[in-house]
Amino acid sequence: MTKSNQKKDPWYLGGIASIGAVLITHPLDTIKVQLQTQQHARFGFFGMTVNIVKNNGFFALYNGISAAVLRQATYSTTRFACYEIVKDIVNNRSNSGSKPKDMPFYQKILIAGMSGAIGGIVGAPADLTNVRMQNDSKLPIDQRRNYKHCFEALLRITRTEGFSRLFAGASMASSRGMLVTVGQLAFYDEIKFRLIKSTYFADNLLTHFTASLSAGVIATIITMPLDVLKTRLMNAKPGEYSGILECAKDILKVGPSGFFKGFTPAFVRLGPHTIFTFIFLEQLKKLAK
Repeated sequence: MTKSNQKKDPWYLGGIASIGAVLITHPLDTIKVQLQTQQHARFGFFGMTVNIVKNNGFFALYNGISAAVLRQATYSTTRFACYEIVKDIVNNRSNSGSKPKDMPFYQKILIAGMSGAIGGIVGAPADLTNVRMQNDSKLPIDQRRNYKHCFEALLRITRTEGFSRLFAGASMASSRGMLVTVGQLAFYDEIKFRLIKSTYFADNLLTHFTASLSAGVIATIITMPLDVLKTRLMNAKPGEYSGILECAKDILKVGPSGFFKGFTPAFVRLGPHTIFTFIFLEQLKKLAK
């Protein structure tokens, strides 16, 4: 059976795998958000964890879980679907009438970047509610929004702040989505391909783990500055920042390191999330065949 005649993997598998991963890694994302929204570094990773649990209870680590699931259902489903569909189209055209060959890495980067940008826009409303719900417990009691779940948050934001507010920070979310998708999908694909081609690795769990861990490290490094900007913009009160430049200047008040605030939890969260996502995805692909 030729590659073109093989059964295609369902387009939604990436979204399901991402939802499974976020259910495990969400507490790490909550800690990361609260670290990044500190103006001055009062807590480190472990200190912030203890502070959240001590003041608000263990389940405060799962604040915004409904929004996180919705975000993966929109953002990740879109980017994985776009990446796989476009990659299949390009592969079928380039391999038409010739011996099948792997796609050049630069093409994977371009397709992943486009897919991530689209996914970032689609997932922006859920991303906004996710950031707000995760950061809510850190606010003074009289300033907390106390959203019950993501759908109430979306409705209240639309009613009180306008529909356009749902896309506050969407440009940052789209840019970050582009970079993280390059770091995760394009690099995972390429690293996995190179490992298997080396003959020291087979298409198995060890290879999936090694490739996904490497992709998680790369994705964290290239997305940190935009991640901090996105988090600040989405958590800001209406009118607090006139735009991206003002937000960036505010972050730079504490120096360039402000753009890498929460780097450790960002990696701790994105690394495991990437690993779980691709391990789940590879297993789902096997089940779908």
